[in-house]
Formats: sequence, C-alpha cells, structure tokens
Amino acid sequence: MAAPARFRRVLLKVSGEALLGSQPFGIDEKVVDRIAGEVGQAVESGVEVALVVGGGNIFRGMTIAKAGGNRVAGDHMGMLATVMNAIGMHEALERRGISSRIFSAVPMPTICETFSQQRAERALKRGRVVLFAGGTGNPFFTTDSGAALRAAEMGCDALFKGTNVDGVYSADPKKDPNAVRFDRITHAEVLARGLQVMDAAAVALARDNHIPLIVFSIQAPNAFVEVLHGQGRATIIADQ
Repeated sequence: MAAPARFRRVLLKVSGEALLGSQPFGIDEKVVDRIAGEVGQAVESGVEVALVVGGGNIFRGMTIAKAGGNRVAGDHMGMLATVMNAIGMHEALERRGISSRIFSAVPMPTICETFSQQRAERALKRGRVVLFAGGTGNPFFTTDSGAALRAAEMGCDALFKGTNVDGVYSADPKKDPNAVRFDRITHAEVLARGLQVMDAAAVALARDNHIPLIVFSIQAPNAFVEVLHGQGRATIIADQ
C-alpha cells in the first residue's frame, strides 16, 4: 500500500522546456500526456493541485531584450506562450477525464478565465486542477515568481519545481563533475550561494511565506507522485 501524500495542496511549476521532449520547438504531446497522468494520480490520492507552466518552449521574452529590443513587449509575448502551454495541458487533463480550469493573469475572456483568488480557491476545493497562466501579468517577472506568488495566494503547502535534474546542486552537474547535490538546504542558503534553482524573487517570496520548495526531475517518470508520497529523489528547500 502506497504511503499517504505528505501535502494537502501543492503547486507544480514545470518549465516550458520540459514540454519539448525530443523536439526543438513546441509541445511534445507524449510528454504533456505523461505529466497530465501524474497530476491525475496526485488528485486521485486526495491532493489539491495547481499548475504553472513556463513558456520557454515557444518564446522567451529575454531573447528580445538581449537583442536590444523592447523588454516589455518581449515579456508580453512570453506571457502569451504560457497561455498556449496551459491550454495544451488543460486539453491533456480533460482527455483523461481530469477536470481542470485555466486562470490567466492577463484577461483573455474568449479563451480562459481571468485570475481570481476566490474562484481559483473554489475550483481547488472541488477537486479540479487549476492552471495559472500569464505569469504575474506584469513584465520583468518570471514564471517562477508567478508560481511562488500563486502558491502564496492559494495557501499551498509546498511548491514543486520540476526541472531537468534530480535536485539542487552546488553547480551545474552537466558542466561540473564535482558539483555536490543537496538533500536539504534553506531558502537563505540558496540565496546566499546564488544557486540557480529559481530566480531570487521567487525564492524570497517562498521564504517569507514559509513555503517549502521541492526540486525534482520532471523527466523521471512518476517522480512527481513519488515525491508527493515521501519517496523518490528530490531536494527540499525549507528553513525548518
């Protein structure tokens, strides 16, 4: 018998790049379907799940800024990319019979609902997966910051960050063979060391709201469900 889930309500942050699969651009339906299935297993176990997906598989706003263009315009384009990914994930969930709703920080009433903490709260309590799109709705903030903000607003017990590696390391393990992996570390240590887990604003917001960050590999099948139940491999970022 599987161990009970350790959390009542969580927010899962998935990078847009994770949806690429083996493709150079866009959405790999097999990857999206697998993630949707794992989210469904979490819901079946009684966990309320919110989801934020980045937009890097379609567009990154910083590319315009680095080329000397308008950063605000670039970030707006990135927000639209997150809405596209949310729609793709919503469809994958619904195909599996998993009820879900999209709330965008940027009003798009013909496509999805505009974010409201009260309506999102009701949806979560009814067992629906809630997808938050559009970041914070403001330029100069990443989807990591958007995820931390929504996790705080929704009173989440933890923010899960699905990455391409199995936790937090002292350096990029793909570049530095001597990188040390942490099983547990504090928010303050992550900020002091400048570890590239999430942007500093997101880590600070999680710290100030006493939200643990749990970093795991989204590439490992079923890892999200395993870590939810206290198994699998992950790094816990918490001050206690």
